[in-house]
This record gives sequence, structure tokens and C-alpha cells, in this order.
Amino acid sequence: METGKSTEQSDSLEFCPHCGHRLSPWQQVLLRVDRALTCKNCWYRVILDVPGKDKNESDTSKEKIKPKG
Repeated sequence: METGKSTEQSDSLEFCPHCGHRLSPWQQVLLRVDRALTCKNCWYRVILDVPGKDKNESDTSKEKIKPKG
């Protein structure tokens, strides 16, 4: 069971990457869920990338949209 817990903790940040201020447990939960958070210490906006999303997927969706002209 500990392996699942350790991988869950490694996905989230414990400190602000800009100023190094420790994030509260609640801020870590918000960051995990929303993938974005503003540090209360330095107002740096932390945005996490969405895993598993390729650039190829967005390119194919653009090809599906055809102009009516």
C-alpha cells in the first residue's frame, strides 16, 4: 500500500518552484485536482501539465473542422 501513497505524493509539489515556500496540504490537494495554483507567498502561478495528452491529438481535431465555404 505504501507504494501507491508514495507515487501519489510524488505527483504533487510540496514547495513553490519560484520562492520555495511550503505548500499546505490543502494547496497540494487543489494543485492535484485543478492542476493550477497561485502561491500565497510570492503570487507565482503554478500550472502543471496534463499527463497523456499529445500534440498529435490536437492536430487531428483541427483537421476535422472544415470551413463551410
